[in-house]
Amino acid sequence: MKLFTIDTGFFKLDGGAMFGVVPKSLWQRTNPADENNLCTWANRLLLIEDGNRLTLVDTALGDKQDAKFFGHYYLHGDDTLDKSLAKYGFHRDDISDVFLTHLHFDHCGGAIKRNGDKLLPAFKNAKFWSNEKHWDWATTPNPREKASFLKENIAPIQESGQLNFITEGESYSNEIDVRFAFGHTEAMMLPQIKYKGKTILYMADLLPSVGHIPLPYVMGYDVRPLVTMDERQNYWQEAVDNEYILFLEHDPVNECCTLQQTEKGIRLKEIFKLSDI
Repeated sequence: MKLFTIDTGFFKLDGGAMFGVVPKSLWQRTNPADENNLCTWANRLLLIEDGNRLTLVDTALGDKQDAKFFGHYYLHGDDTLDKSLAKYGFHRDDISDVFLTHLHFDHCGGAIKRNGDKLLPAFKNAKFWSNEKHWDWATTPNPREKASFLKENIAPIQESGQLNFITEGESYSNEIDVRFAFGHTEAMMLPQIKYKGKTILYMADLLPSVGHIPLPYVMGYDVRPLVTMDERQNYWQEAVDNEYILFLEHDPVNECCTLQQTEKGIRLKEIFKLSDI
């Protein structure tokens, strides 16, 4: 098995929304905001080469929305999905599987491309993986999340015939288990990977950045913030006890981290690149 970091550039979101009830005087120490109170975030994906299977975890925002939409999110940076794939000798048509942690637009928007008036899978040879609980939740969205679950990102996946569901408790492969979290959104999936004698947990929106490690630093976007806190407490302790490596999808600087127990609770231990493992 080989793992590759796929950088697709940066975008901006409101700092207050990203840190919930935590005061700006605290969160700006790790994630400084601009004059509009916006913080920069990465869209960092993971590519897993495992035998004949090439899996891309999440797809970032994509490029099919209009200028007004992207005007809210200030996309910037030189990296793109295609450039990052090419860096390792791959093309999007080589992708056999797309694992979608959840269907918020910044995680699945790149799954679908616009071709004239048609919306088509951006990975024509891939199976797309979600789960039935989350799919039902996303396709009949509540008012709080409706702006994050965009029909044009989701419906074409099912219409393509390439949609597949993972059942809770089911493994994705011999080396990859699927963990679930329910605080951020219903049934978000976290791939847990055995790699070089270590365990890597892809954090999606359970841990957007190292600035979110303290338990109360829960995003305002989370539908069940108290559930998120309980999940984080359990996952954090498991990560400390078992020396997990946490892969960070949205941290603008840091790719991976480990955690440690301190007098103040569980905090950051080390930061490093995936390629350093």
